[in-house]
Amino acid sequence: MDGIQKSKITPQRIAEVLNKHGVDYLIIGKMGAILQGYNGVTQDIDIFPKKETKNIQKLIKGLKELGFKDEKFFQEIRTGKDFIQHLLLDIVFAPDGISSYEEAKEASVLLDERYPVASMRDIIKSKEESGRERDLSELPRLKEFARYLETRKELKSAKEIRKG
Repeated sequence: MDGIQKSKITPQRIAEVLNKHGVDYLIIGKMGAILQGYNGVTQDIDIFPKKETKNIQKLIKGLKELGFKDEKFFQEIRTGKDFIQHLLLDIVFAPDGISSYEEAKEASVLLDERYPVASMRDIIKSKEESGRERDLSELPRLKEFARYLETRKELKSAKEIRKG
């Protein structure tokens, strides 16, 4: 097992390190919703990185800086395995219900100028497609929260930010 302090695996620290290394990624799953203001708890952080060789190399460098040392974990990342679970961090190259990284990135939001987060639409779609009971039971609250965000219009998509 890695010599990582689980207390150091926070969204803030992950974003700081991955952004420093220039990793192209999105925070997805329940943590993505929580970062947008959803009232919930989760035990892990799901990262959806762009699946290209240079980006994967940057991701591994960032993970090493965070204290990850498990070579099997890095090898699974290098091969692009669809879902890799390690401690409190999940690397997801093929999230359920999301057709492509590019489309998800286009609809994403950038929070506090440091957290690239999947849209609530994509988070909900992924939860629906997963079929896991815990995800399905969360859907009504997630959908209600997404409707609330729509009424506030405070979060701009990455596409809207680029249009300026």
